[in-house]
Amino acid sequence: MSLLDRIRECNSFDLSKFRPFKVGDRRIGWIRHAFAGRLADFHKVFAIGKEDVALLPELSDYDARSAAIAEVVATLAEKGDIPALRNELYGAAEGFADEPLFAIDRAAVSYFGIGARGLHVNGYVRTDEGLKMWVGRRAEHRQMYPGMLDQMVAGGQPLGLTIAENLRKEAQEEASIPEELIDKAVPVGAITYCCEGEGGIKPDIQYCFDLEVPADFEPKNRDGEISEFELWSIDRVAEVVASSQRFKFNCNLVIIDFLVRHGYLAPDDPDYVAIVRGLRQ
Repeated sequence: MSLLDRIRECNSFDLSKFRPFKVGDRRIGWIRHAFAGRLADFHKVFAIGKEDVALLPELSDYDARSAAIAEVVATLAEKGDIPALRNELYGAAEGFADEPLFAIDRAAVSYFGIGARGLHVNGYVRTDEGLKMWVGRRAEHRQMYPGMLDQMVAGGQPLGLTIAENLRKEAQEEASIPEELIDKAVPVGAITYCCEGEGGIKPDIQYCFDLEVPADFEPKNRDGEISEFELWSIDRVAEVVASSQRFKFNCNLVIIDFLVRHGYLAPDDPDYVAIVRGLRQ
């Protein structure tokens, strides 16, 4: 296994299993053919065609679409067709910078193949032994990816918050980072990927931040989502990413991006160009 393997895992999908999901003439997602069949019961919301699934045109504004989708998603969750609702709304749009056409619960986003956004913070410390990185372990009771390794701070980008506001919120909840410290986090770009999962397809973007923390700082989780934090050498982080799938899948990409930017991956590495390209597909 290698760093390039981690990138390939996050960019593996077969669009022949899916059909476009549209609002008017705008494609905002992809729906698995089998899941499209489950949506046929909601004939007041969707037009199910052989080539695509579309919201009915009479759902002509944000509020009407959001209300209809909320009812559909709640029913699907009650029937067990999707996981339990997360009670966190994401925006559904044609592009990441576009105004959302409707709101949808986070639990259903991948089932409709809607692009989601999130943020990840690489928390690191400078020591006499070199850079070290804070690594979190996700609690075993978490609905998604229980027990897997994670960044010091990471979270989805919900409706109603700016990225800066969400960064402060997640930093407090996940690692007890005060505002005066998290405000020093440096935005260093974004990674993009598209992968197929159990629910559907995930064409996502994650905004990346680097935060150098003092040597005496220790993250402490508040919301119960992280069971423990450990401070690892960068060499250990890189080795675990390259040789295993212990980190949550998209965390691998954020870490690989960190390794490239901080010079831990040399340009003469035979996979260097493929890795750099692969982080933003």
